[in-house]
Amino acid sequence: MDAAFVGLVVIILVALAFDYTNGFHDAANAIAVAVSTKALTPRVALALAAVMNLIGALLSTEVAKTVGSGIIDPPEGSGGLEIVFAALIGAITWNMITWYFGLPSSSSHALIGGLVGSALAAAHSVQWMGILDKVVVPMIVSPLVGFGLGYLFMLALLWSFRRAHVSKANRGFRYAQIASSATMALGHGIQDAQKTMGIMTLALFTAGEIDTFEVPFWVVLSAAAAISAGTYAGGFRIMRTMGRRIIQLTPTGGFAAQTVASGVMVTTATVFAVPVSTTHITTTSIMGVGATRRLSAVRWGVAGNIVVAWIVTLPAAGAVAAVAYFITDFFVG
Repeated sequence: MDAAFVGLVVIILVALAFDYTNGFHDAANAIAVAVSTKALTPRVALALAAVMNLIGALLSTEVAKTVGSGIIDPPEGSGGLEIVFAALIGAITWNMITWYFGLPSSSSHALIGGLVGSALAAAHSVQWMGILDKVVVPMIVSPLVGFGLGYLFMLALLWSFRRAHVSKANRGFRYAQIASSATMALGHGIQDAQKTMGIMTLALFTAGEIDTFEVPFWVVLSAAAAISAGTYAGGFRIMRTMGRRIIQLTPTGGFAAQTVASGVMVTTATVFAVPVSTTHITTTSIMGVGATRRLSAVRWGVAGNIVVAWIVTLPAAGAVAAVAYFITDFFVG
């Protein structure tokens, strides 16, 4: 068994570990709101999210192709495997730091930042226009869309149910939140599991195990299983931030935020094939819904801390990945 094959196996395992951390890091995106409004208990919500993440991950591979071949030029040989390995270390490290502090940062941008950081450290070419089109623009636009649609959809619901009995309406929207939570988890699976699939396929292509950048079915299945298992493991620290600290939502508001966020996630993955952050979209949808009460109802201080984590994620994960590359290259090279 040669060293290159061993390196490839290690990268596949590390990629699945990242996928697992992505699952428990971002589990809150799908279920925090439903739990905070008491539509679902935490464990039932996690189980629902895990199943729907698994299904969502099996539905498409377009985002995987974007991440694997549209951020950096596919590297070759053992040096290329070092780049992929360092990118994963950077992303996992940043995920664990933000999880520890309960900050819902973007696992997607941590992975992309890791790829860019390790590529730059290796003096490997980066597709800057691809990053602009597929990462930077969606990173700016998608949260604004989430906020705007969350605000408008909530206004539409408030107007449509303005004469409804409050307790009956809340009971109905709690049931509706089960469906919206499931759709959220489906969208998360479509988006986030594919990013790991892209990295695994990039590693296989770099090692010469596949000739074209097509995602093998076993890669799809293993990534889907890993993110599903991670989701069920939960992310209770981040759940508290998403479900309560930004704003305390009603069942109607929870349904509105989840419906908007899931719609944006599924559309960007299936129509535009861009790797948007499920965390960004979910958070801004919640903020948009909350702003329909009054702007002061949103805890902007907490929201500000989250935005800082968003901004820092790409360079921070990139810096850790660069250090990981230098260390790996020192010992392997």
